Amino acid sequence: MGSAFDTFRKLGPAAFVLRAIIFVIAADVLLLAFILLRRTYRKWYFANRDARMIAIRQQWDALISGEIPYAAWRTKTSERELIETMVLDAYEVANLEESARLLKFMRASGLVEKRILEARHHKGWRRHKALVALARTRAPEGIRALSEGLRDRDPQTRLAALRGLGRMACPEAAKEILNWVDDAGLLVPALPLQSALIQTCAECPQVLLPHLHHANTTVREVLGRVLGEVATPSLAPELLRFADDELPELRAAAARGLAYLKPGAAVTVLSELAKDPVWFVRLRAIVGLGELGHPTALPFLLLGLTDSNRLVRLRSAEGLVDFRNELLPILEKVVALQDQYGLHAFLAALENAGLQASLVAEIKGSTGNRETHETLLQVLGTGKLSSEPSVLQESVLAKAAAQS
Repeated sequence: MGSAFDTFRKLGPAAFVLRAIIFVIAADVLLLAFILLRRTYRKWYFANRDARMIAIRQQWDALISGEIPYAAWRTKTSERELIETMVLDAYEVANLEESARLLKFMRASGLVEKRILEARHHKGWRRHKALVALARTRAPEGIRALSEGLRDRDPQTRLAALRGLGRMACPEAAKEILNWVDDAGLLVPALPLQSALIQTCAECPQVLLPHLHHANTTVREVLGRVLGEVATPSLAPELLRFADDELPELRAAAARGLAYLKPGAAVTVLSELAKDPVWFVRLRAIVGLGELGHPTALPFLLLGLTDSNRLVRLRSAEGLVDFRNELLPILEKVVALQDQYGLHAFLAALENAGLQASLVAEIKGSTGNRETHETLLQVLGTGKLSSEPSVLQESVLAKAAAQS
């Protein structure tokens, strides 16, 4: 009786096809067996995890208070990771009192120290995971370990450390980020760096000032944008020196801070910045002039209505509407500008503030040139400029000459 190999030999070339079919069938069977085994294991794993979560939740107060000894679960990796995950999830949405309680538990149980140790000594994805977990605790003692992660070779690890420091939201974290940027330059995308610095510098924006003279132009641009977001009244005198800086981000930051100075000095500088070639610098200057609310800012807000940028025109109009006791003479000047876009911006601001009806009533009840008042009412009703504005223009010029 011949063997199976003899039978294959008799088949000739067809034997190779038959062998291939057998191998494919065997591979499919093994693959299906692996998939079924994996699904069975995952089903068991998640069922066991859910059961443990329910058991932990039932003993939650005893666990957090320390009645359950830490040694009962800390040496079991799966148990420790599950408890840490549940505590961090609760920590994200807890109130101040509960947050302090959970942070005390993480410190007393050694979870924070363990993550600090892992963040310093692990490499690759393990270090990345430790940095993310450490950042979620927002424990100040983790700032140093997170700052060391900024100097990791892996860009993803650097980003995790940067975002972690941003979550700390304290000046100490800002100093670590700024010192790292001074030493290494811009090794991460600008947006995450800017976001982290805004979060950490909001409480004490003064920490930015010593670093604004960085040699790298890109770094200075990022720091300038951050400064523009976190500037406070106390920084106004310091920001004055950046009003003529070569970087538009720093000029914009200066424009924001100048709104907190005395009107005399602020209007002079902001009026120059309102003519800046960069649109967002003009926008910040116009916003600053509007926030000052001083009568000397009115001519420059009116000039802003003729700006080429729509946002500048809108913010100029909002600033003008804030002068509620002078809306009638302001409307006359707006119409006299003969700028349709500026007029639309002013009328939109009037409507948004709910002042259009009161302005119409004021025009009807005021004494003066009847033809001028009819023109103003027509403009308010139609939103279109008159084709013959000479009478109104002459009236506005005469009033301006009388005031001067």
